[in-house]
Amino acid sequence: MRLSVRHINIAEHSARAFVLGMLMLATIAGKAQITDNTTVVVETTDIDVADTPSLSWEQRLAADIDSLLSGSMFETSQVGLMIYDLDADNTLYRRGERQRMRPASTQKLLTAITALDQLGTNYQYTTELRYTGTIADSTLTGTLYVVGGFDPCLGANDLTALVECMQSVGIDTIRGSIYADKSMKGSEMFGEGWCWDDDNPRLSPLLYGGSDFFIDRFTAKLTEKGITLFTTLGEGQCPSDAVTLCRQTRPIDQVLLTMMKESNNLYAESMFYQIAAASGHRPASAKDAAETIKSLIARIGLDSSEYSIADGSGLSLYNYSTAELQVAMLRYAYRNGDIFQHLRPSLPEAGIDGTLKSRMNSDVTRGRVFAKTGTLTGVSSLAGYAIAANGHMIAFSIINQGQRRAASARAFQDAVCTAICR
Repeated sequence: MRLSVRHINIAEHSARAFVLGMLMLATIAGKAQITDNTTVVVETTDIDVADTPSLSWEQRLAADIDSLLSGSMFETSQVGLMIYDLDADNTLYRRGERQRMRPASTQKLLTAITALDQLGTNYQYTTELRYTGTIADSTLTGTLYVVGGFDPCLGANDLTALVECMQSVGIDTIRGSIYADKSMKGSEMFGEGWCWDDDNPRLSPLLYGGSDFFIDRFTAKLTEKGITLFTTLGEGQCPSDAVTLCRQTRPIDQVLLTMMKESNNLYAESMFYQIAAASGHRPASAKDAAETIKSLIARIGLDSSEYSIADGSGLSLYNYSTAELQVAMLRYAYRNGDIFQHLRPSLPEAGIDGTLKSRMNSDVTRGRVFAKTGTLTGVSSLAGYAIAANGHMIAFSIINQGQRRAASARAFQDAVCTAICR
């Protein structure tokens, strides 16, 4: 049959997945143009939509993606693509899957899967109050250390809980010093290969509201709650024989949820350094974290020397990954049920939440694609899981590189997912 349309309002036809799929194919092939969020202008009435012969689902999927990849956008840009049927345990489609590309924020998948594997799904971020000296007559005389564990979520409620913990053991006065212990990681505040003109997070292991002024807010809260201070402030490493006074913990799932749903770079870097610290190195470094991730890559059967891992968030221009690697990590997570049970709920759901809330909102894909998005200048990526029409769980990775318009790459990615789910 022949599609002969000049203007179509997408919102009026959101339930018509077939029409949307054809329009997406036309858009990527250069035969249609999305003029705003709701309107598609088809520049030709000569788009042939041949009746599909009797093909298997796998054959139809391959034919659909072949058509998508024939679009003019791939004359000037690159793509790494791999689709894997996790239930049938076979590759459904591959194109440039071993091409090394910048992954953007799909790098967070490697960070999350390695963290869940190495730290365990019950891991807790920890911030401690420890002291040297004495406590007598409601007075702590000595040095109070706030030992940072790079918890990116620390905020007003956590300060209140720490101060109230001190009050619960009878402390109403501190004489001496209050030190911030930031020795969990090195002193570098930014990742290697980050662009200087980006709004980059500061990588301090002791944060308040995502900013590096915890001690100021902490001492203000002590005073607000009625604890008298005769102290000096500074930084220093807590000695091993210091006594633990209070401990504030946070489950890894809480960090993971914001890291993945909202693509929060600070949360990803905090998890990256948890991986490094768990290797036993102190201060932990990005190199330590990268080596741990590469150890997992080797364990799942790939040559870790083929990839470059510079950070945990994907901000670095020094990261180089492949669609094959991302799918292999997704397969590993799926086969390790405990990891998958924590990873899967953290991923944005198509048409429902996170960075996919406004994407793939048709009946075909809504709530059936769970994937991490990624965007850098010239890079757009999408990797995760999708539920196919036959009920199988699919792992996929799509990395578009060299695109001047991210919207074109996202349209291609959405069309691939629609083909998987249709």
